[in-house]
Amino acid sequence: MPLDPDFLAECLYGPGAVLIDEILSIDRAAGMVRARMPTPPTLPLTSEQRGDPRLHPPHVSGALMVHATAILGFVHAYYVLDLRHSNGWVGFGTHIHSARFRAMGTLGRPLVLEGQCLQTRRLSGNLVCRYRFKFTQGETIVYESEQSALWRRTA
Repeated sequence: MPLDPDFLAECLYGPGAVLIDEILSIDRAAGMVRARMPTPPTLPLTSEQRGDPRLHPPHVSGALMVHATAILGFVHAYYVLDLRHSNGWVGFGTHIHSARFRAMGTLGRPLVLEGQCLQTRRLSGNLVCRYRFKFTQGETIVYESEQSALWRRTA
């Protein structure tokens, strides 16, 4: 489904940093979300790459993939946990437990971003979620990680 304007209005990042253009699936029972990330040469950081395309070809920046985990975590918080920034909820990444760049993300073909919440714990009114992320491009796994985030209500 295309991105909902209410979802975009709640996001702490503007359109240029949201990175995804479509929600592919939401499985509330499994705590899993999937989204599509286009990979044009105009992506932030990617558009600034220089060098010999044979030795260091233009690609999706690894830092951008880590940022995409934050966006996918927000998709989970919004659609699965029903947390809204307008209600005072804010999220912060706290730990990258493991991360692996298994292949270079190439330009032109979209990435499919998948995130699943493995565990949610409530601590002093906050939620701590541990996520597993897997980003693929076609049949190729590009990035995998396990990360944690803290969702805190500030109001």
